[in-house]
Amino acid sequence: MSTAVAPSAPSQPQTRRGLIVAEFRALTRLAVPIAIAQGGQALMGLVDTLVVGRAGTSALASVGLGNGLFFAMSGFGIGLMMGFDPLLSQAVGAKAMARARALLWQGGWMSLFAGLLLGGLLLLTPLLLPLAGIGATEIDGAWDYLLWRAPSMPLMLAFMTMRSYLQSTAFTRPLVVATVLANVLNLFADILLVFGGAGLPEYFGPLRAVPAMGVAGSALATTLCTLLQLGVVMFAVSRLPAERGARPTRLPVWKDLAQAARVGVPIGLHIAAEIGVFALAGVLSAGLGPASVGAHQIAIAFSSVTFTVAMGIGNAGSVRVGWAVGAHDTPRARLSGFMAFAGGAGFMAVGALVFALFPTALAKLAGAPDDVLPLVVPLLMVSAIFQVFDGVQGVGAGVLRGAGDTRFTFLANLVGHYAIGLPLTWLLGFKLGLGVVGIWWGLCAGLIAVALSLLWRFNHVSAGTLRPLDA
Repeated sequence: MSTAVAPSAPSQPQTRRGLIVAEFRALTRLAVPIAIAQGGQALMGLVDTLVVGRAGTSALASVGLGNGLFFAMSGFGIGLMMGFDPLLSQAVGAKAMARARALLWQGGWMSLFAGLLLGGLLLLTPLLLPLAGIGATEIDGAWDYLLWRAPSMPLMLAFMTMRSYLQSTAFTRPLVVATVLANVLNLFADILLVFGGAGLPEYFGPLRAVPAMGVAGSALATTLCTLLQLGVVMFAVSRLPAERGARPTRLPVWKDLAQAARVGVPIGLHIAAEIGVFALAGVLSAGLGPASVGAHQIAIAFSSVTFTVAMGIGNAGSVRVGWAVGAHDTPRARLSGFMAFAGGAGFMAVGALVFALFPTALAKLAGAPDDVLPLVVPLLMVSAIFQVFDGVQGVGAGVLRGAGDTRFTFLANLVGHYAIGLPLTWLLGFKLGLGVVGIWWGLCAGLIAVALSLLWRFNHVSAGTLRPLDA
C-alpha cells in the first residue's frame, strides 16, 4: 500500500499559463479520487431512493423524511469535524507531520463525543413532525428509519476525521476503495433488507430467511455501509508508517479540541443551515401530500450526486489552499482557490445539461410512481438552472475553509437561505399556489445569493496575506 507524504514544494513555472496548467493538473490529481468518494456517498442515497421507490409512495416519503432529518442533525457534526480540515492541511503544508497525526487522534475523540450526542438528539426529531401536519403513516416510517440509522452517527463522523487526514496527506486511494465497496454492499443489502430474502433462489441459503424490513431495512443497509467504510480507512491509516517527531498523545487534548471547535462550529452551523433549509423544504413538501415529498426526495437524490462531486472539488481546493497557506504562499493559495471555482462550475454545468435534456428519463430511472412523475420533471428542470451556482457555493465553502475563514460562510448561508430563499419558498409554493415547484424556485434563489457572496469573499481575503491558524 502506498504511503502518505507531505506535499513537495510546488515548482514555479516561468509563465502565467504554465502556472495555471500546473495548478490544474495538481488539483485534478487530488480532486478526482476525492470527488469519486464524495459522489459515491451520494450514489448510495440515490440507490436507496431507487430501491425504496419501488416499495410505494408512502415508503419513499418516509425515507425522504427520515433521511432529511438525519442530515439536518448530522450536518452540524459533519461541519464540526471539518474544523480539522484546515488544521490538518496547513500542518502538512508546513511539513509538521507529527502535528497532523496528533490532530487525527483528537478528531477521533471529537467524533465520539459529538456522534453520541447528536445520535441521541436525532431520535427525538420525529416528535416535531406532527406539527407540520404530516400523516401518521409517514411519521411511523420515519421513526423506523431513524432507529436503525442513528447508530451510524458516530461512525460517520469518525469516517469524516479519517477522510480529512487522508486527503490532507494526498493519500486518497483508500477513500475510493471504501466508497466502491460500500456501494456494492449497499445495493445488495438494500434489496435484501427492504424486500426480504423469501424470493431468492435456494442456493442463497440462510439469506432466504431474512425478513422484509421495508424502510428500516434501507436504514440498516446504510449503517452497515458506514461501518464498512470506517473499517477500510482505519486499516489504511494503521498501515501508514509513523511520522518522525514526538509521539502524539492518544488522550483528549482540550486545547486542540477547542481550537478545532472554534473553526468547526461555524462550518457546522453553515452546513446545518444549508441542509436544514432543504430538510424544511421536504417537510413543507410533505404537507402537500406524499406525491410532493416523493418528488422532492427523487430530485434531491439526483441533485446530491452532482453536488457532492462539486464538494469533492471543493475539498481538494481546501487542501490545496491549506497547503499553500501553511507554506506562507498566498499567491499560490489564490490560484488554487480560483482553479477550484472553475472546476466546480464546469462540472456542474455538465450536470445541468443532463438534467435539462433528460428529466423524464431520470425520473423514470428513479422508479417514480405515476402520481409522482409529473412533479419530478419540473423539479429537475429547476435543479438544472441552479446547478452552476450550487457548485460555486460548494467550492467556495471549501476554499474559504482551507484559508481558515469559516464564519463568513455561515453568515452567507444564513442570509441567503433564510432571509432570501425561505421567504420566497413560502411565497411561491403556498401563497402563489405553485406547490413543490415553487418551493424549489425559492431554494434556487437562496443558492444563487450564497454562491455570489462566497465568490466575492474569497476574492477579497486572498487579495491580502493569508496566515496559518497555528501561527
